[in-house]
Amino acid sequence: MFSLFKRRGSGRLTPAEAHRRITEGEAVLLDVREKAEWKAGHAPKALHLPLTRLMAGAGLPASVQGRPVVTICRSGHRSRQAVKLLAARGVEVRDVAGGMTAWARDGLPVSRGNGRHGSTR
Repeated sequence: MFSLFKRRGSGRLTPAEAHRRITEGEAVLLDVREKAEWKAGHAPKALHLPLTRLMAGAGLPASVQGRPVVTICRSGHRSRQAVKLLAARGVEVRDVAGGMTAWARDGLPVSRGNGRHGSTR
C-alpha cells in the first residue's frame, strides 16, 4: 500500500509541507487545541477536535475516516500526543513541527472563520 507519509526523518511535517498536502487534498488537517484557541484563529480547512476529547475516546469525524491526517496544535506538543493516540487506532497520521506558531510565522493563512484574519495566541 502506498503511503504519502512514508519518508525518513522525524516523521513531522514542516508547515509548508502540511499546507501543501491539505490544499491539494492529500490529507485532512486536524487541530487538537482547545475551543478558545481554535476560536482565536486556525488554519483554513482545518477540522477541530481537541486532544482532551481524543484522550477521552472521541472518534474522528466520518469525513476523516480512511484518510491521512495531519495534526496541529499551538507549539507541537499536543499534536505529537494526538499522533500517538491516532496511530494506535490505525490512522495514518503525522503532525506539524512547531504547530500553529510556526504556521503563522511562515506566513501561512490563519482565520477566525467568516473570512476574518485570526491569531494563534
